[in-house]
Amino acid sequence: QAELGVNEHHQNEVVSYMRFARFKRGMCLKTVDSCFQDLKDSRLVEETFTVDEVIDMLDGLQSVVHSEVESELINTTYTNVLLLRQLFSQAEKWYLKLQTDVSDLENRELLHQVAEFEKSEYTSSNEKSTADPIKPKLAPLNDGGSELLNKTVAHLQEENEKLKTRLRTIETQATAALDEKSKLEKSLRDLQMIQGDQKNNANQDITELENKVAALKSQFEKTLNDTTANQKFLEEDLMTTKHDLLKVQDQLSTAEKELEKKFQQTAAYRNMKEILTRKNEQIKDLRRRLSK
Repeated sequence: QAELGVNEHHQNEVVSYMRFARFKRGMCLKTVDSCFQDLKDSRLVEETFTVDEVIDMLDGLQSVVHSEVESELINTTYTNVLLLRQLFSQAEKWYLKLQTDVSDLENRELLHQVAEFEKSEYTSSNEKSTADPIKPKLAPLNDGGSELLNKTVAHLQEENEKLKTRLRTIETQATAALDEKSKLEKSLRDLQMIQGDQKNNANQDITELENKVAALKSQFEKTLNDTTANQKFLEEDLMTTKHDLLKVQDQLSTAEKELEKKFQQTAAYRNMKEILTRKNEQIKDLRRRLSK
């Protein structure tokens, strides 16, 4: 039996995956065969075909097979990604970082070795088809397990040293912060003393400003009262002036009416009125004569 260079447990896992891949491969081949069979059953019903008909059938078959194979290849890729995810997740629990070499995936010698392993495994599985399936066994605590434990201990020690270094850094920062706090408290006390002196001076300034404001307010109220009295006097004077103006206007209108009445009673006004009357009669007589 060809060996892959791994322990028995991992080799059993590889065999399980190869069986799964072989089953998926067989399903894909059956799908491709069914595509050809469908073409035979549905299109190859006549004895002769034209070139265009053959090309059309081949194009349709190519499209169907291409779609099936592409779908299977994509599914295989996703399946491999999920398998790698499982392996990486298990390795991370032991603080391991696995690495892959993609160039080995095209190594003809290794691929041939895997093919021989699959062939021998498939042959042996056919010979032992009636036997019980291989049950996974617990791997003994060998050198590999000790190595993992040593790596875990080393990782924990490294983390411990990092935490100690970080703790010393935090202690240094805390000491510096306490010193800074003491300086700030002293500065605050000095500032409070300065503010107390300034507050007393400010109270004196505020008292002086209040006195000035009170004096200005009193002066403003006095000026406002004088202005109100003057405004009231001016309003009364204005009302009196308006009454006098109306009285004078009435007297002027009466005088104009009397003057007009007296003018109408004069001889000159009567003569002018008679002349205008005669002229109007003459104009009317001329208009009648002109119209005739």
